[in-house]
Amino acid sequence: MTVSLVVNGVRHEIDVPPEMPLLWVIRDVIGLTGTKYGCGIAQCGACTVHIDGAATRSCSVPVGSVTGAVTTIEGLGANGDHPVQKAWAEHDVPQCGYCQSGQIMAAAALLKEHPKPTDAEIDAVMTNICRCGTYTRIRTAIKAAAEAI
Repeated sequence: MTVSLVVNGVRHEIDVPPEMPLLWVIRDVIGLTGTKYGCGIAQCGACTVHIDGAATRSCSVPVGSVTGAVTTIEGLGANGDHPVQKAWAEHDVPQCGYCQSGQIMAAAALLKEHPKPTDAEIDAVMTNICRCGTYTRIRTAIKAAAEAI
């Protein structure tokens, strides 16, 4: 079946089963590998992308159900210039880095909804798992990005 999908502003007409997870379409069909596979059950958040601006865990979304525009980490900011990406680098957030694209996408969506988030709002929204435990640096970077926006 041909599925029409807009990813990072580019329309793709792809021949895939409609039940294929969006994550695999992004990575294996379109070739954007910044979005990571973590758990496959929408728990860890490594696969977070935006669908019409909302943070969405792409491993559990069938591509045939996607009607909005998809933004991946590659489309968030040209050359890493989004305020969240800059704050991540300035505050040395990544350790191993595997979860960080999902963390950044979740943080960017958080800041759209809550431009000056409280610690409680950050805790409620930032449910992505970081095996390295960089949560303190993540919080610091989110607050710095909020000041820059």
